[in-house]
Amino acid sequence: MSAKKARAPSRIAADNRRARFNYEIGQTFEAGLALTGTEVKSLREGRSNITDSYAGEHRGELWLYNAYIPEYLQANRFQHETRRPRKLLLHRNEINRLAGAVQREGLTVVPLKIYFNDRGRAKVELALARGKKLHDKRETAKKRDWSREKGRLLRDKG
Repeated sequence: MSAKKARAPSRIAADNRRARFNYEIGQTFEAGLALTGTEVKSLREGRSNITDSYAGEHRGELWLYNAYIPEYLQANRFQHETRRPRKLLLHRNEINRLAGAVQREGLTVVPLKIYFNDRGRAKVELALARGKKLHDKRETAKKRDWSREKGRLLRDKG
């Protein structure tokens, strides 16, 4: 986030909890999503999934790939494709920064969550991330288990 004040997301439509386990999260960005009407209605129902999705650059624009937004059941015959690439709305310098980090440093752009801001616009929180190795994942799981056990011990003692 640049000079804008960071706000808490109003209503989370999809959350990528696996990303924090599989990747070391670096800098985060907020991007708009170019969606159709049925996609917005389906997102508001909260049944979407971004676990396996990623962002990539194509012809100078950033796109969100493999994000699953189910069909809106109450809609007519004009439905959207569930896993179509969706355009991410970012400033040119942010697109250049993300694309450059992917090419130079071998980072990945992963979505952390899709949410609706206070104005009702669908936004996606993107992060520059580096993939964790297996021993890093084990270390993360060890720390998480120890902190959970420590909380139990402290709660039981007093």
